[in-house]
Amino acid sequence: MLELKNVSKSFGKFKALDNLTMTIPQGSVYGLVGPNGAGKTTAIRHITGVYRPDAGEITMEGLPIFENPQVKQAIGYIPDEIFYFSSATLKDMAKFYRGLYPRFDMPLFQRLSEVFQLPMGSPIRRFSKGMQKQAAFQLTLSIRPDVLVLDEPVDGLDPVMRRQVMSLILAEVAERNTTVLISSHNLRELEDVCDHVGIMNHGKMLLERSLADMQGNTVKLQMVGDVPEGLEILHQSSTGRLQTLVVRGNAREVEAQVEASEPMFYDILPLSLEEIFIYELGGVNHEINSIIL
Repeated sequence: MLELKNVSKSFGKFKALDNLTMTIPQGSVYGLVGPNGAGKTTAIRHITGVYRPDAGEITMEGLPIFENPQVKQAIGYIPDEIFYFSSATLKDMAKFYRGLYPRFDMPLFQRLSEVFQLPMGSPIRRFSKGMQKQAAFQLTLSIRPDVLVLDEPVDGLDPVMRRQVMSLILAEVAERNTTVLISSHNLRELEDVCDHVGIMNHGKMLLERSLADMQGNTVKLQMVGDVPEGLEILHQSSTGRLQTLVVRGNAREVEAQVEASEPMFYDILPLSLEEIFIYELGGVNHEINSIIL
């Protein structure tokens, strides 16, 4: 299990993390989401031991991560912007990784070569962005990490390769109980693979729970009739007589309240992760505003 407890980090006068607390269960696929500037990348750099916190603790299975090589050897990290040595080939990088990670699995690296089919002897700097991202996955999966941290992991990959990469990640979770943390703006893809979600804003954790609980405790209500009192409404709009409400609460409780008001028509629908993200942030001054051009 990965834990951040009351972590704060400032850069000059800018507070990137503000008493951030988050828990990533072992064997879970955890989606970290938030608007630009929410502090997601800063949180990731603390989890991978790049940054030292100004305050708070970051631990993996109870052990501190920062300046702890034994723990960091079990963490695989693919950042949004990938760095390779200027003249290095994929074969050169494999040798480099073998020196850093005792668990580097060369037979697995060779098997992954058949999946990604990248030229082993060409300088990686000549690869396209998508090919460089594939190289990162081939190298990082080969270290057999206990924790895999991914920042915008499929950016630059074509749809077929996106599906291939996600399949490899989920296979690691199923076979080795690998813990995966994914930060991405592609909420549709996150919804397909994540079982836990954390929503960050202004360096704090706004909401953190399992995706099933999150989707089970917020519903979309469409109805014609008087809106019953007592509903915790996050958003409300109307088209003619049809009203659409986003309501906090589970479907059964909301349905019971609506039926008691005897509406002419109603329907209760589940929300997508993208809708939950938008409406949760709408409560902290992130409404989508109309602009007349």
